[in-house]
Amino acid sequence: MSEQTSQATLVAHGDRPRTGGADRKAVDVAVGVLMQADGAFLLTSRPEGKVYAGYWEFPGGKLEAGESVADALARELEEELGIRIGGAEPWRTEAVDYPHALVRLHFCKVTDWQGELQMREGQHFCWQQLPVTVHPVLPGALPVLRWLADERQWSGEITELPLDPATGTRLGA
Repeated sequence: MSEQTSQATLVAHGDRPRTGGADRKAVDVAVGVLMQADGAFLLTSRPEGKVYAGYWEFPGGKLEAGESVADALARELEEELGIRIGGAEPWRTEAVDYPHALVRLHFCKVTDWQGELQMREGQHFCWQQLPVTVHPVLPGALPVLRWLADERQWSGEITELPLDPATGTRLGA
């Protein structure tokens, strides 16, 4: 399967403390969509002290200088979750304009890993099916839920958008 890149940028609404508009440099982030044989996928909560603490997302992290998406994903999942992945299939790329940063999310499907999940950054985890039962979900995770719904021919809607804790407005709308 070849990786698909979205031409649009998802905008997470909220206060915009930064400048630069379309000229801002995107931060590249490797994201793992860990999937079990029964189709369940892993979501983790953002730990206290991080932007959007308590929001649910797919695990991953920023690429370091000179690092590939695959290498960054392997490093981040070991650091955050204590697992070693057997490989990652590049899947989709999506740009998300958050109030604090413009990020380019490189989503990879992961079906092979070793080790027991350990939440090394104080986060929580849960295995989910559609529709997800944990909330709020980070805006950057919503497209993944829609893609999974399309792949699975799931007829429900992915409509619940989280509230911005500062303004009370819906994010990603």
